[in-house]
This record gives sequence, structure tokens and C-alpha cells, in this order.
Amino acid sequence: MKIAAAKYVIGRPKTFAEFAARQRRILNDAREQGVELAVLPEYLSLELGSTLPEALQLSLRSTLESLQIYQSAWCELYSTLAVELGMTIQAGTFLTATSHGMYRNRAWWFTADGRSGWQDKLQLTGFEKQAVVIEPGDRIAAFEQDGKRVGIAVCYDSEFPLPVRLQQEAGVRLLLVPSCTDTDAGATRVDVGCRARALENRMFVAKAVTAGVADWSEGLDINTGEAMILSPMDHGFPSDGVLAATSDDQEWAIADIDFAALEASRARAQVAVDKDWDGQLRFHSVEVLN
Repeated sequence: MKIAAAKYVIGRPKTFAEFAARQRRILNDAREQGVELAVLPEYLSLELGSTLPEALQLSLRSTLESLQIYQSAWCELYSTLAVELGMTIQAGTFLTATSHGMYRNRAWWFTADGRSGWQDKLQLTGFEKQAVVIEPGDRIAAFEQDGKRVGIAVCYDSEFPLPVRLQQEAGVRLLLVPSCTDTDAGATRVDVGCRARALENRMFVAKAVTAGVADWSEGLDINTGEAMILSPMDHGFPSDGVLAATSDDQEWAIADIDFAALEASRARAQVAVDKDWDGQLRFHSVEVLN
């Protein structure tokens, strides 16, 4: 399966139509390169904040409230593009209103045969907690793709092993990580989390990122990091686990991933953390030695 993860430079569209035209262009570019599954970054929907009056752009609360008018059009856009292009699209995240005045950082999934689904972000960053208007998700999903199972861990969620382990135990072998980080340290933390999840679960990980400066938006402001597609660091795969990564002005990290080779790698693995996982569970306390 050929997959792609975006390094998405934040723009400033004036209308939803302008935003939609860019999505069609970049996804069509990926499809022309043979991509079957594409991952866009976390907080992508906040780019649409630029279509709002300036008074609403700098406040996250007012931006989220105002952006709900685009919810249906957002889903229709990516659903239509998935079918037209014949590819699966993980459309970044749209911060979606709940019934009690809060918002969930929701990662959407659209397939070429018209199916859709979503995974909410489970762990909130300090920024999201301080915003007061965002709440964590309450379920973990897995998605079917050509007989394989795919999971989503939204940005900070990639730094937590246990939820991803549940996805792995449910058959997930490809983890999609839409992300948005505003410091080099933040980008490194997500990189390390993605590498660790690939190592311990014997899975592929595709991380999309935002890039550039959007000082007109409280939620986007500064964006850094590189898109990456990762594998376990073992026989048959790169020693650093990097199958593809963006640099400079590259828009996509693209790689062919081989699920059969992934499964076969267990038989000749140098280490098998995925198989040895339960060994750590026999310990329940620490003996303190003076």
C-alpha cells in the first residue's frame, strides 16, 4: 500500500471554496503519485478561521464556535474527494461541537467506497486544557482498509503507549498521527512517540504536520516539524525506522508499506517487543533498596 503524510504549510484562504480547491489540488497530486491513503495534519480546520471576521480569529473559543458552520461542508468535501480520487483520506482534525457546549478534536476518516468514521483525541495538551472549551474523547476506534486495520492517534496521543497497544491488539498495523506542534521540543516529542509506537507494536506509523506561521490564529500560530512514515527498526526495514520524511518545501512524505513483510519480520526479529509485551506486566511493585 502506498501512503502519504502531509507537511502542510498553513495558508490564509478567504473562502471555503478557496480552501476546498487547495485540498483537491494537493490530494490529486498525491493520487497522481500512486498514493492510496493520505494523512493530513491536526488542527487543519483552524485554517478556515481566516475566512472569519478578524475579531473572531484571535480567540480560540469564538473561532471554534464560528467554524461549526463548515462542519457539513468539510465532511462532504473529503467524502467526495475520497470517492472521486479513489483513495482513503484521513482529513486531519475538525474541532467538533458536542451537545453540551464543548468541542472534541476529531480526526475524520473517509474511504473511496463512501465509508466514513472518526477518532477523537484522547489526551489533552496543556494548551487544550487551558482553553477550557476542549474535552477528550471517550472511545478508541480501528478502521478497515483493504483487509488491514488502521488506527489514529491524534498528536499527543502518540506519546501514550497503552491506548495504541489496545489498537495493536485489535489488529491495527498502521497508525496515523495527524499532528500540530509549535516548538522543536514538541515536534521531537511526537517524533519520539511515533518511533516508540512503531518499535513496541511492530507497526507502521504515518505522521502529518502543520508548517509555517499563522500569527492571526490563537490555535495555529507557529508550526514546526517534518512529516514522516516509520517502520520498526529491525531486519528488513531501515535501521532508523524512517521509510520517508519531508524536508525543505516537500509537501508529502510518501512510502510503500508491505504488511506481509511486517508480519514475516517477527520470525527473524532482533527484538520482539510486540511479542514480549506481557513480560513487563508480571511486575506490580518496586523494591526500594537502601
